[in-house]
Amino acid sequence: MTLKEGQRVELAAEVVLTGSVTAAGDDPARTGPVAGSLSLAPGTGGTVERVYGDRPEQQSPEVREYVRLKSLMDDFGHQMPPASRRQLEENLASLEAEWTAHQTEGLGVTVRVRLDNGFVLDEARQDLFAPA
Repeated sequence: MTLKEGQRVELAAEVVLTGSVTAAGDDPARTGPVAGSLSLAPGTGGTVERVYGDRPEQQSPEVREYVRLKSLMDDFGHQMPPASRRQLEENLASLEAEWTAHQTEGLGVTVRVRLDNGFVLDEARQDLFAPA
């Protein structure tokens, strides 16, 4: 499931935020020890403000290879000799299961959600949310 900007969502599980407190405008690199934690209950509603796409560093080597080969096929497949095209199709087929699992899990896709209570969760994994 991929979330969309403007979509209403709710937390699918309890989320616990921990860390240090930094005043707005202060240098975020200047943080002290952990100041506390905050728990947000499942069902807390909000709105998706932004969806961040898949990042290559969060993809497995097989997924990156699938993306590379798919791009090659889309851009140059029609110009390839039949034997080369067939080999490329076979390589894509061998990586299809990994790609499908990656798409289903939505790994690497994060969102910015403004919760109804005023909190903003930025670059949160999309699997933490369910459509409202």
